[in-house]
Amino acid sequence: MITLRNVTLRRGTKVVLDDVSLTLQPGERIGLVGANGAGKSSLFALLAGRLHADRGDADMPPTWRLSEVAQNLPETEQGATDFVLEGDLTLQKARSLLESAESAHDGLLIAEAHAALQDAGAFDARSRAQSLLLGLGFKVDQLDSPVNSFSGGWRMRLQLARTLINPAELMLLDEPTNHLDLDALVWLEGWLSRYPGTLIIISHDREFLDAITRVTVHLEHAKLTRWGGNYTAFETLRAQAQVLQQAAFDKQQDRIAHLQRFIDRFKAKATKAKQAQSRVKALERMEKLAPVLAASEFSFEFREPLNLPNPMLALSDLACGYGDTAIVRQVNRTVLAGQRIGILGANGQGKSTVVKTIARMLPALAGTLTEGKGLTIGYFAQQELDVLRPDEGALAHMLRLAKEISPQAREQELRDFLGQFRFTGDMVNQVVGSLSGGEKARLVLALLVWQRPNLLLLDEPTNHLDLQTREALSIALNEFEGTVMLVSHDRALLREVCDEFWLVADGAVQPFDGDLDDYQQWLNERARDEARRLKESKEPASPVATEPAVTQREDRRAAAALRQQAAPLKKRMEQLDRQLAALGQERETLEAELATGNATPQRIADVGRRLKALADDVDSAEMEWLELGEQVEAILSGSTPAA
Repeated sequence: MITLRNVTLRRGTKVVLDDVSLTLQPGERIGLVGANGAGKSSLFALLAGRLHADRGDADMPPTWRLSEVAQNLPETEQGATDFVLEGDLTLQKARSLLESAESAHDGLLIAEAHAALQDAGAFDARSRAQSLLLGLGFKVDQLDSPVNSFSGGWRMRLQLARTLINPAELMLLDEPTNHLDLDALVWLEGWLSRYPGTLIIISHDREFLDAITRVTVHLEHAKLTRWGGNYTAFETLRAQAQVLQQAAFDKQQDRIAHLQRFIDRFKAKATKAKQAQSRVKALERMEKLAPVLAASEFSFEFREPLNLPNPMLALSDLACGYGDTAIVRQVNRTVLAGQRIGILGANGQGKSTVVKTIARMLPALAGTLTEGKGLTIGYFAQQELDVLRPDEGALAHMLRLAKEISPQAREQELRDFLGQFRFTGDMVNQVVGSLSGGEKARLVLALLVWQRPNLLLLDEPTNHLDLQTREALSIALNEFEGTVMLVSHDRALLREVCDEFWLVADGAVQPFDGDLDDYQQWLNERARDEARRLKESKEPASPVATEPAVTQREDRRAAAALRQQAAPLKKRMEQLDRQLAALGQERETLEAELATGNATPQRIADVGRRLKALADDVDSAEMEWLELGEQVEAILSGSTPAA
């Protein structure tokens, strides 16, 4: 297990952890949450041994292996698959052992090295590495491309793949979803749900945390608090605890006021002096309960648009792309006032290209894009620096924008406006290049709000936003009276904001008839088809010309026999499907009960225990379903007999 005992950790003059104690059990999946700058990454550095506690002890089993994502961008001409394979430290150690044994001509050591290679899965290592790459969104023709040929975001995916392939008892993931699209995020969720070791995740993606974690550790004011349950359960339980804490604080304040009134009234009277002095001592001894002061939570709103043209846009036979290369063609869509459109699709299919074309950042390659009269576009670029100047400060950006659209605005008005987005004092002149990702994102939001748009084009607006700011954005978008077109891998934001979806795939843009759950099912089916095609492409051609032909009747009989052989397994899978549906329904009911805030402390504890048991049951059922699915697939392909 991982144990922190009375740990104090400082970074410079800042106290990151102050006399904290915490225990994490083997196999737990933990979400580490807290405001930006609270010290979550410093805690990771402590667990990884890069930092050492100033006081106290931080212990974990000495035999545990650690895997975490390197934050540097790799610079190498090495092929992608080989680069990922180097992340399997157990395999690399076994290979080094074999090299040493062969150099020493030590037969016994060579045998041990071969055993170590087998234990490390050397014989299917390359296919495992490529499966990870395909799951993270790489194409088949990119599997051996040089690492340096990929952009920064794709190289960070390579670093993630190196982490996932490394067998370890403890995995630390710091914002693993930042460079992923929705397709890869869904795949990563499935992979992590089957990871058998201890997992600690820092993430601002609510649905990702809910799907993966079963324990939440909250870092606030240099203190760690452990909560049972995923992020949604943590939010509910913490809110209830804050209500109780506030009630205790209010009661204490009443007691303090009563004591103080007695002291003030009788301290000068000789007959009451002794009693007054005892009250002073009681006041000094009284434990001071910290008041519950909500940290200045970020909130903002989009101003009412000056007009709402309808339709906003008309796209007719539109082709979008770069140079002479069209990525999507024949786009025929109409965007109406008040619509909330989520744009879905894998990386590289053209989501951002379509948005940039509508935002006038790219010219249309063909067709027409007709704008409604009075259309005002507010564009949030996936890379904030596409619309920001790194050598200028926030105030300079506002002054330039105000000069274009509201020259009557005074500098103090602009300073006050920036203050709403947490740019105060000298910070308004700090150059953008030195700001954090979250600060840049807030500046882009401030620029959007000032423009008073009636059409918002948002391309991955949450990449660097913490959970509080994401909530503020969701509320602001729901109150916005104009039209929203949103590209995001944040499913909570998509669910809360969008009421219809476009799918960008295979060079086309079509309406997607369904919700995000339907899209996830569509992704799974597409992934299975891709895996089947990849498998078929690797299988040797059947030597039809040299072997006797098998009659169609024999083929049908053989297929029927295989289906009969697989039938009991498929029946069990159907039972598991119904069981998982029932478990999911029970979990939703219990979480809804917690969310009402009416449960007693005893009921909250009972529900927490039941939610933990449900999570274990779901994990067990899902694992059995997957194993049965593999057996069924093997039977129907004729590669193995039934288990």
